[in-house]
Amino acid sequence: MGNTSRSVTIAVAGNPNSGKTTLFNALTGSNQYVGNWPGVTVEKKEGRLIGNPDVILVDLPGIYSLSINSLEEKLARDYLLKSNPDAIINIVDGTNLERNLYLTTQLAELGIPMVLAINMIDEFKKSGTTIDSAALGKAIGLPVVEVSALRETQINDLMRVATELAQNERKVPPLHRFSGGVEHALGHIEEVALHNLPEQKQRWYAVKLFERNELMGAELGLPEALINHIEQDIKLCEMEYDDDSYGIIATERYDFITEILKKVYVRGEHLNSNRIDRVVTNRWLALPIFAMLMFIVYYISVSTIGAKMTSWTNEVLFGELILPRVNASLEQWNVARWLQGLLVDGILAGVGSVLSFLPQMSVLFLFLTMMEYSGYMARVAFIMDRMFRKFGLSGNSFIPMLIGSGCSVPAIMATRTIESEKDRRMTVITTSFIPCGAKLPVISMIAGAFFGEKGWVAFGAYFLGIMAVVISGLILKKTPMFQGEPQPFVMELPTYRWPSLKSVITTTWDRISSFVKKAGTVILLATIFLWFTTFFGWADGSFQMLEAGQIDQSIMAAIGNSFAWIFKPLGWGEWRPVVAAVSGLLAKETIVSSFGIFYGFAEVTKSGQEIWASMRAAFTPLTSVSFLIFVLLSAPCIAAIGAIRREMNSWKWTTFAVGYMTCFGYIVAFIVYQIGILGQGKGFSLGTAMALMLVVAILWLIFRPEPDYTNNLKRVRASAKG
Repeated sequence: MGNTSRSVTIAVAGNPNSGKTTLFNALTGSNQYVGNWPGVTVEKKEGRLIGNPDVILVDLPGIYSLSINSLEEKLARDYLLKSNPDAIINIVDGTNLERNLYLTTQLAELGIPMVLAINMIDEFKKSGTTIDSAALGKAIGLPVVEVSALRETQINDLMRVATELAQNERKVPPLHRFSGGVEHALGHIEEVALHNLPEQKQRWYAVKLFERNELMGAELGLPEALINHIEQDIKLCEMEYDDDSYGIIATERYDFITEILKKVYVRGEHLNSNRIDRVVTNRWLALPIFAMLMFIVYYISVSTIGAKMTSWTNEVLFGELILPRVNASLEQWNVARWLQGLLVDGILAGVGSVLSFLPQMSVLFLFLTMMEYSGYMARVAFIMDRMFRKFGLSGNSFIPMLIGSGCSVPAIMATRTIESEKDRRMTVITTSFIPCGAKLPVISMIAGAFFGEKGWVAFGAYFLGIMAVVISGLILKKTPMFQGEPQPFVMELPTYRWPSLKSVITTTWDRISSFVKKAGTVILLATIFLWFTTFFGWADGSFQMLEAGQIDQSIMAAIGNSFAWIFKPLGWGEWRPVVAAVSGLLAKETIVSSFGIFYGFAEVTKSGQEIWASMRAAFTPLTSVSFLIFVLLSAPCIAAIGAIRREMNSWKWTTFAVGYMTCFGYIVAFIVYQIGILGQGKGFSLGTAMALMLVVAILWLIFRPEPDYTNNLKRVRASAKG
């Protein structure tokens, strides 16, 4: 991979689960940078080739075609047409060439130099699959390189071919020929409507016009008379082939692919994947296996390795090394008391209390990334489809929820791939119930203070989120807004494979760095605000900086006390936890920094056990569970609310979504606390009676017969006409 004579841009395109991102990570390593696609709040990954910074690689979204049926397909198409990269690396899954080459035939029509990378060469040879790559390349007119993105086999050869293509004079890649009638229609469209376009783009636009792609017609600005003229050719072709134009093109593509593969490709059976799937996707074993795996992941992350690393970070790094030394240095330098308080009690203690949970998050992200790259998470979506369909959603909805275990914002944006408006809206509303990475520090804090850092607390939080989704689905699907059959779920299951260590580390680092950046921006600003309003107030008739024992007279105490009464039925109606919960609207991690300021994390002389003791003095295990439930199920952070607004494109729906989540979280926390009091033998109260009534009401909403709103609407209309 020597240096190029000029800077070139190469797009990496392929189907989902084809190994595209693994290849991109292997080629760019840490030389990646993430931005947004122009005009769209979806991440765009670019990177510079290791050893040759003049080569820029762009990781396109995983797509099955360029027919603009989803946001991903539109982004990929717009980038390739408008940004016009110097070359394309089209990576295909060697174990499923027929399905993958469908996209290849479309990419070739764009007129951009392209190399075909057949991935997983090691896997398909083990399964008995054979391929004649030279014959395949000759048949489709493209250079072909066999690679293993996972093992980084022959990726240097691939980049040498790609950069040579990018630097050479642009030539239109050889195109396969459609049958006579279709070629005649396409040729006529090119002649009458597209002759002013560059030659290499004419075939692409001709095919799209033949498929009656309205966006292409609008983009080209063709007059109506010309469109009607083209329509006559299309109708004649449809009569000849007895199919609609889109179906004709699809059939012709697959016929071309099938004819080639008969001569060069013999597909074996993925015995290992099939054997594993007989167990992990089994009708009765699938969910217990998933539950067991998630329990193990959270147990290791929160109770064992992650807990020990977090304890060291909290006790040694911040408790013994950073905070005392900084505090002593500031005192030695006679720094003003307020500045010393801001730096130590506010910024270092507040942000530090959040960063101390970074090891646990790192371990969790590492395991989730490994499960994702292994191919198992795709099976989870397939497994959950069986359950989700029973309450009005499909497996399509679980994919954003899987993403939501990292962050709710990209999870909400991932709902764009759900075609059903009803399914999409319900998924947007319920996705934030799944605990994101930002909630893990809160979960770990409660688990450490009240439950001995037991892994079942985090495991229970995750499945509480899933149950909230299930219950919400069962309730909402029986309302007029969400009634109807769920969208069918279709997913191509990838073969199982050992995750690439480099890809796992790169992806995990991306997620961790995103968390650290948030700690350095939003959480930092929130911590400064919380410190100022907590340690300044009116005491002894004047506004002044308060001592630690005077914070009940602070600005924040006055604000919190004004609405703390709302949360008394949940067991924690005192201003400190209330303000902490509300601060989670900025970022959920801010809740931990709030506790750090309110409950003595900032006192550098305190040990870890004394810190937990401060919390146990203000909470009981029952009230801590109530608090955690409300935080997990109520409104997400402001960034996620903004994402809901963008996806819903309506303040009305956004208000409904945020209001529903907050009310749902409040009701569940209320029920748990009030019935918990009864279980502790404190007697039957009005609150307990209301909690039991709410349980009955929820059960009725879940199990009531689904109303027939269609017939009701017909009767209303008939009555109106009468």
